[in-house]
Amino acid sequence: MSAAAGRRRAAFLDRDGVINVDHGYVHRREDFEFLPGVLAACAQLHRLGYALVVVTNQAGIGRGLYGEDDFQRLTEWMGGEFAAAGAPLAGVYHCPHHPEAALPVYRRVCACRKPAPGMLLAAARELSLDPARSVLFGDKVSDIEAGAAAGVAHRVLLGRDGRATPPASAAPQATARFASLADAVRSDLLHRMLAEATHG
Repeated sequence: MSAAAGRRRAAFLDRDGVINVDHGYVHRREDFEFLPGVLAACAQLHRLGYALVVVTNQAGIGRGLYGEDDFQRLTEWMGGEFAAAGAPLAGVYHCPHHPEAALPVYRRVCACRKPAPGMLLAAARELSLDPARSVLFGDKVSDIEAGAAAGVAHRVLLGRDGRATPPASAAPQATARFASLADAVRSDLLHRMLAEATHG
């Protein structure tokens, strides 16, 4: 039996710009604005058997703009919204580090800040996920690079805040490009890709 046997497939999701509007260092509920259709799209991914895992750089913590408690409070509320929409989160992983962080405890070059794959690898290990049968959705080149480094089969580059489909020249390691998560999940192309990852 292979090491991957019994592992779940996952949909790895960046947060700001993919799940919610990236207003910049979002850490309060009143500033958190879900992008149109994102919860329904995540519910569809859940119904298809994908564990939903958020992987997000949160350098605002290291910069001293907000604290871990602020992030956790917002995450708990966000998780409740996902659950109520039929899209329960299997996990939320965040990296508070930055090489130029204002707070010394967070000032480092780490293995978890995307484009490093640490958060995805930790999720795969702790949640028994199979990256080779999984998909990542991100709006930055660093998201795509992290997915590739972690061995995620399909890496979907989205437009920031769902504004426009990224150009073909953006993030060569992306396997598909769409304007938004909602557009991606509605696409026949994505479903063909996911079917390949499932049966490959």
